[in-house]
Amino acid sequence: MPQDHDDQAPLTTGTAAAGEARLDGLTVLHVAQPVDGGVARVVADLVRAQAARGARVVVACPPGGDLGPAAADGGAEVVAWPARRAPGRSLPAEVRSLARVIRAVGPDLLHLHSSKAGLAGRLAARGRVPTVFQPHAWSYDAVSGPTAWAVLRWERAATRWTHRVLCVSGAERDSGARHGVRAAWAVVPNGIDTEHFRPPLRPASAREALPSLADLGADAPVVVCVGRLCPQKGQDVLLRAWPEVTARLPAARLVLVGDGPDRQRLVGDAPPGVLFAGNAADPLPWYQAADVVVQPSRWEGMALAPLEAMACARPVVATDVDGARESVPAADTELCVVPPGEPAPLAAALLRLLTDPATRAAAGLRALAHVRAHHDVRVSAAAVGALYTALAPHPARPGANSPATHPDREVEVPAR
Repeated sequence: MPQDHDDQAPLTTGTAAAGEARLDGLTVLHVAQPVDGGVARVVADLVRAQAARGARVVVACPPGGDLGPAAADGGAEVVAWPARRAPGRSLPAEVRSLARVIRAVGPDLLHLHSSKAGLAGRLAARGRVPTVFQPHAWSYDAVSGPTAWAVLRWERAATRWTHRVLCVSGAERDSGARHGVRAAWAVVPNGIDTEHFRPPLRPASAREALPSLADLGADAPVVVCVGRLCPQKGQDVLLRAWPEVTARLPAARLVLVGDGPDRQRLVGDAPPGVLFAGNAADPLPWYQAADVVVQPSRWEGMALAPLEAMACARPVVATDVDGARESVPAADTELCVVPPGEPAPLAAALLRLLTDPATRAAAGLRALAHVRAHHDVRVSAAAVGALYTALAPHPARPGANSPATHPDREVEVPAR
């Protein structure tokens, strides 16, 4: 049964620093699908930190996308694992292929990212290697009807082969517990590179670096949304909200940064004042050019884009999904967190910030301080490393470290 987690501390303490915990001699195999977007960035950040701490890091992922090159640049060995994003008839072959990778690599620890890797990886390893599963948002939130029930049954059953379920927010952990996923939990909030994502040195010139905004008036309001163009990210709701914004602020521009399966439909539905910027290798210039950033997701674990934007001192309007309230400063939840799927509250929150420069600036400064205090990637990576050192010395066997022994227990690993 789900338990009350109020007396349980998250894995991170906020005091760890890069380089404090060595991982010499440890072989870590990360398995990831998807290979773009937030999941890829999280894996790439972990790879870089773990390789720097002495681990042998191997990443198995489908070819193409951002993850393979980024992981290689970070010091990992990259192994091609052909796998589709969604489960289907190719799953048995994907499981067999991944089992061969596991045998060839001989990892001390297996870290599975997102639902597809979590499915194939746990079927391939079956708990014979200490296994960390990181949902990056629960798969049952993405589907409905009989499919959702089947997915939930799998997540409940698969904990027998999972030494830790690693959540990126307390809300994500609590959702799993409410849905009957009995696991040994760990929580490490997402972190971002606060040295890279920073406020612009010259705010007035930030838009000049982007040709598509160069002709826009200096006082024209700009709202930016960064994310894959897909149902999860809710850009369709944002497009329905946008006419209410431009009715009051006709010069306002909305920029959708990203690509995905919904692009053609969204372009067809877009009202005036919307720019589709496509994929950006680095979204930093877009955050710095924005007055407000928006994340209208239908579900998340803890989205990276709001954290990146807040590190640039930009206020973020986010929908009230898992991780949102933990991402936004407590003082700004009423101002910046709105119900998912509802255009009117979304438009109202955007207008409150766009029409009140003083409130917008103050919220941006609070956002910057919050991210620097709670979501630095070095702290997150150190906490995951501490989790590894607690798990890797113990092989998967019945006993003290068996994943089935301590369901619904959250494990705290002190910062080192």
